[in-house]
Amino acid sequence: MFRSQSADRRQFPRTAANARGVVVAPGLEVACVIADTSDGGLKVRLDRALVLPARVIIVDIAAGLAIEAETAWRQGNETGLKRRDQASLKGLVPSRWLAAREAWTRAGGR
Repeated sequence: MFRSQSADRRQFPRTAANARGVVVAPGLEVACVIADTSDGGLKVRLDRALVLPARVIIVDIAAGLAIEAETAWRQGNETGLKRRDQASLKGLVPSRWLAAREAWTRAGGR
């Protein structure tokens, strides 16, 4: 069997997610769909093509999770991100995750 080049480069298998999310960065808070995830990263889909900053926090609303990530690639309205860190948004959070927690609460997270 032949595998595509992009599949060969993947270090971790992808899992389809189709989860509601929010992209958070200084001066930016925009809704997204978390299209798929892996241990190494995730792909998000925005309503429009938007160049995201080099580092962002992706809030997974249903999971109550903030994922700090680095932009790896962009194609149209989709962006691939490398995971750097993550934290639960349930309960008390350190100040560095405060903007993500506020975005999660505004989006209906509990």
